[in-house]
Amino acid sequence: MSAVLEAPARGPRQVVRSYVALTKPRVIELLLVTTIPAMLLAKHGLPPLWLIACTLTGGTLAAASANSLNCFVDADIDAVMKRTKARPLASHEVTPRNALIFGIALGVMSFGFLWITTNLLAAGLAVATILFYIFVYTLVLKRRTSQNIVWGGAAGCMPVVIGWSTVTGSVQWPAFVMFAVIFFWTPPHTWALAMKFKDDYARAGVPMLPVVATAAQVGRQIVIYSWLTVAATLALAPATSWIYPAVAALAGVWFLVFAHRLHAAMRSGENTNTMKFFHLSNSYLSLVFVALAVDAVIGLPVLGWPF
Repeated sequence: MSAVLEAPARGPRQVVRSYVALTKPRVIELLLVTTIPAMLLAKHGLPPLWLIACTLTGGTLAAASANSLNCFVDADIDAVMKRTKARPLASHEVTPRNALIFGIALGVMSFGFLWITTNLLAAGLAVATILFYIFVYTLVLKRRTSQNIVWGGAAGCMPVVIGWSTVTGSVQWPAFVMFAVIFFWTPPHTWALAMKFKDDYARAGVPMLPVVATAAQVGRQIVIYSWLTVAATLALAPATSWIYPAVAALAGVWFLVFAHRLHAAMRSGENTNTMKFFHLSNSYLSLVFVALAVDAVIGLPVLGWPF
């Protein structure tokens, strides 16, 4: 009689760690980087700390919901990609049924929490973001087009809009400009990562741009979207003092220099470290939004205030 091998029992701490991993905590960091500056700019000062805390909590729940549901839908491709095969569903640490229930529950909690503590507009925007990320990006775009991250990345732009709406109860032009900053920033940031893992994406059947285009073509697109990103950051100048435009302009030059260097290297066929640009783009976005936060608190707007 052969022995039956059973998976070792998992303690409560391991179970919690698996469910936390479903939410992709590192992805949620973008929420913290962009939401608070958006709220500060909307208030042109410091909003009540309880409002900031509630907005971040509700937004974190929404992002956790979207990421958990994304893991549920993408479990099959996560299992064949080296970068993602350790995720809880791919490694069978969490069952698909439990992941689905967990993701839906987080979404419901996000809506209820934001509605009660902030306003219905913010709650509705959070739910719309979850639905867009799952049904438009994950289920439709991701596996069908190389432009998946261009349009699907719109979900990652919504924290600034939600943050603005919790302060003002509306959505005004600076919120749309901040949305544009992240919208244009997302493709070059993501394509730099995808260049490193393009074999993974190809094996999983995901047509990321680096899978279907040459390195030179990807580099050209990175440059184009990097220029659009910098232009969008400068479009916020009428809502700020001199502090933010000065930092945004200097940071933009730094960002563009590296984008052009990366393109030149990719065009010439050199062995390029695209992850350097990936990490640099994170630093660039953080610097721009930190400058926006500082300006909103201590600067005086040049034009266009109040909105």
